[in-house]
Amino acid sequence: MVGARAGRVPAAAAAAAAVLIVAACVFSSLARAAAAAEVVGGAAQGNTERISGSAGDVLEDNPVGRLKVFVYDLPSKYNKRIVAKDPRCLNHMFAAEIFMHRFLLSSAVRTLNPEQADWFYAPVYTTCDLTHAGLPLPFKSPRMMRSAIQFLSRKWPFWNRTDGADHFFVVPHDFGACFHYQEEKAIERGILPLLRRATLVQTFGQKNHVCLKEGSITIPPYAPPQKMQAHLIPPDTPRSIFVYFRGLFYDNGNDPEGGYYARGARASLWENFKNNPLFDISTEHPATYYEDMQRSVFCLCPLGWAPWSPRLVEAVVFGCIPVIIADDIVLPFADAIPWDEIGVFVDEEDVPRLDSILTSIPIDDILRKQRLLANPSMKQAMLFPQPAQPRDAFHQILNGLARKLPHPDSVYLKPGEKHLNWTTGPVADLKPWK
Repeated sequence: MVGARAGRVPAAAAAAAAVLIVAACVFSSLARAAAAAEVVGGAAQGNTERISGSAGDVLEDNPVGRLKVFVYDLPSKYNKRIVAKDPRCLNHMFAAEIFMHRFLLSSAVRTLNPEQADWFYAPVYTTCDLTHAGLPLPFKSPRMMRSAIQFLSRKWPFWNRTDGADHFFVVPHDFGACFHYQEEKAIERGILPLLRRATLVQTFGQKNHVCLKEGSITIPPYAPPQKMQAHLIPPDTPRSIFVYFRGLFYDNGNDPEGGYYARGARASLWENFKNNPLFDISTEHPATYYEDMQRSVFCLCPLGWAPWSPRLVEAVVFGCIPVIIADDIVLPFADAIPWDEIGVFVDEEDVPRLDSILTSIPIDDILRKQRLLANPSMKQAMLFPQPAQPRDAFHQILNGLARKLPHPDSVYLKPGEKHLNWTTGPVADLKPWK
């Protein structure tokens, strides 16, 4: 059944959608057969399509042998002790900071000799100090990061050689190293001054935004691979849902007047399509959420407080064409993944026309997007599996770091040269951490 609500939709649009669903169903049994073994890696069989040209080559790069990374041995209060205190960190969408650390400790790119290192990595779990509701405490994160940088700059000489320009940090906050979940407050705070020469590996990406510095590597949020694997459905299940979405449309607690949350895009989705039978949208999050995505042709990925969410990962993994509604978003590994070819981009102001936009997409275009989504490399690049596997998100991050080498001479400071001011930033952020 397409959707679960009564309502009216133009006959022409309904007819077009019906044709698209039939075509998608025909293909789904082929594509999902290939996808079933790929959620956490494995051999691919079935009707898939490799990305042509440089994008496909970049996606399949092997970073081993192209860079060496020194991992700072920071006190456990900055990482492992926090996870032991609150294991929820291991499963939330910010967990990439934890699993990247674990991956690097046993990675072939790790060097124990810092003089041989191309990059220095500081494992600081800034999103693991959680509220009762499971949200990172934004006022503690910058203090924690400052404390860690002060520690490593005093114990080792490498930070002071470059003011951190050959260092990278994983900062999976809603707005990266601006360390806040509300955009207005994130912009007001700005990127932590001590990180302004470092390379930031972050989930947040939006063009011309103060919280995305040049040279950052945008990554997917963490979505649990094993959990998704456990919810795979038979490969011959048809994609009988045209458009699917589960999530908030309003955030009355943080945006009581409305219009600020998701810049009004989610509210527009609900107001325009809550009674449209082509749209299966709701605030309810059923136990069959993953299965429903595998039964869907299009999965909506609208912005929330930030432009990104785990829905993008889930859509790609389950072969559901992502409909990206977030103006100026910078998507994960955009130099390797051809998002224009696998997804659909809809401007926030065009949300009221979403039904006509989707029903007007030619069947051949939909089938090609599904073939590309069935490509194992595409899925693997979005995941942080345990253990790590070739071409996964860990390796895509390393690829991004390798492509920045060699460092230019300007990275290394001349005698007496300094770029960072250790006393700048919001007064609250300068307070001691613990």
